[in-house]
Amino acid sequence: MRRAASLPLPADEPAQRRDWQTLKSLLPYLWAYKGRVLFALFCLVAAKGANVSVPLVFKQLIDTLGLTTAQAYVVVPAALLLAYGVLRFSSSLFTELREFVFVRVTQQAVREITLQVFRHLHALSLRFHLERQTGGLTRDIERGTRSINSLISYTLYSILPTLVEIALVIGILLYSYDSIFALITSVTLAAYITFTVKVTNWRTALRRRANELDSAANSRAIDSLLNFETVKYFNNEAYEAARYDEQLKKWIHAQTVNQQSLSLLNLGQAVIIAVGVTAMMWQAALRVADGSMTIGDIVLVNAFMLQLSIPLNFLGVMYRELRQALADIERMFGLLQVNQEVADAPGALVLQPEQAALSFDAVQFAYDPKRTILHGVSFAVPAGHTVAVVGHSGSGKSTLARLLYRFYDVQGGAIRINGHDIRELTQSSLRAAVGIVPQDTVLFNDTLYYNIQYGRPEASRAEVEAAAGAAQLTDFIARLPEGYETRVGERGLKLSGGEKQRVAIARALLKNPAILIFDEATSALDSKTEKAIQAQLELAASGRTALVIAHRLSTVMNADEIIVLDQGRIVERGTHAELLAHGAHYARMWALQQQEAEQAGGA
Repeated sequence: MRRAASLPLPADEPAQRRDWQTLKSLLPYLWAYKGRVLFALFCLVAAKGANVSVPLVFKQLIDTLGLTTAQAYVVVPAALLLAYGVLRFSSSLFTELREFVFVRVTQQAVREITLQVFRHLHALSLRFHLERQTGGLTRDIERGTRSINSLISYTLYSILPTLVEIALVIGILLYSYDSIFALITSVTLAAYITFTVKVTNWRTALRRRANELDSAANSRAIDSLLNFETVKYFNNEAYEAARYDEQLKKWIHAQTVNQQSLSLLNLGQAVIIAVGVTAMMWQAALRVADGSMTIGDIVLVNAFMLQLSIPLNFLGVMYRELRQALADIERMFGLLQVNQEVADAPGALVLQPEQAALSFDAVQFAYDPKRTILHGVSFAVPAGHTVAVVGHSGSGKSTLARLLYRFYDVQGGAIRINGHDIRELTQSSLRAAVGIVPQDTVLFNDTLYYNIQYGRPEASRAEVEAAAGAAQLTDFIARLPEGYETRVGERGLKLSGGEKQRVAIARALLKNPAILIFDEATSALDSKTEKAIQAQLELAASGRTALVIAHRLSTVMNADEIIVLDQGRIVERGTHAELLAHGAHYARMWALQQQEAEQAGGA
């Protein structure tokens, strides 16, 4: 199995084996259009056959024109001139036909592979995405997509035609002339290819290092720009520039070494070609001098060598780009080999869209085996009821929401909806039944309408506007010059915290889920905005199964039951009045928060 793209490849694994695996993975996408592929290959051979035939016709013309000038115009058959023109045109015709037919194969393959990688990335667990930097990930996909085009282009349009032409030329030289010409051609090509392969294999490590540094620099830049406000808060523009420059210096050094190695490769290739061409012309000149070859023959040999030397000059470049393309595609295909931590079980059930009863049964979970987050947590949320989970930061409250969405799977116990273990349900139907208003609402850099409709993309405009009205967004949107078409900026930065929360509520209401999660939905808001939002949250939860995760106890007073978590364990449970009367954890948290509120009000 191919390793994940993020892992270094062991030194003892042959590069050729990896390249073959990459090609093997790519071939099915191309062979899906085998009719076009076969026709393109036919056009390729026909184009090169016509191209190689041109010097043969030209030789006949030269030998015929070697007669006296007076006889030349009579003797030169019109058929040779016509054949010369037809072959010239045929070479271009078949080349263009090949590209015309094959371009759709290339683009469809790129589309299908890119879409498959995109879907696979969305199917991976939250753990994978938290451990990877988005900038580096997108750069891997971008380079991989571009490299598929490059690989197919270089292979079908350059390398394969050159190899066909080489085979035809060597065959003609063996059949028509002394074997020395075919031998010189073969030795020259063997030396050229061997030198190119050995030096390019050495350079591949340099290219990969440069790519890694390029991705690292890009990731650092994107990470810094995404945290633009934090950089400004701490006046760290110079610090961020210095960190970015540190990566750029490493990348520049790697690119410099890479370019120097390229110059060495080009020089060696030029020497080999020059020696081969000189040897061929020397042998041809000797035979013309002793009468065993005609002027037409030396023109033919020279034309063949010129035809081969021109693509050979680019063959080294193409080979290097081919190897680089294979390395980039390998990284993208490597993403497809990353195992899904959370996957649907065979024969998974589809959760029916109806009222849902939720239960956590002795749930055990740890992000890291060395530190358990939840210790046998058990509680139930009856259908249509609201249960709140409160506790200090780090007590494991938000982890409950992540487990319910199956961003991770529990390591002990079970989470059930209507009696079904959620691991037995399809992820699609499970997540369709659950809606969330998160603590940090992240919006797409698009319009307000798009961000609300994202809760249910097929919803009509009337339904979107109704959801906005239920979330008390109508007046706000009416005051905007562009209304629903107002763009919210990167991650919704053009909106205030309260406005973003209302969009999140509207989005959740539009989804119309059986289970609603409020994950610290008002913790980032001021008291006035919190009270306004709280009323809307309670209205949104009405008639639904609701799980409220909160730090501020004032937001959960009306819950049917309140669960108090401390260090991943349930330490208390009951209604607001019951817990205050009990005078333990909840009562102390309540008294402390009331005291803080009074001090804030006095200030």
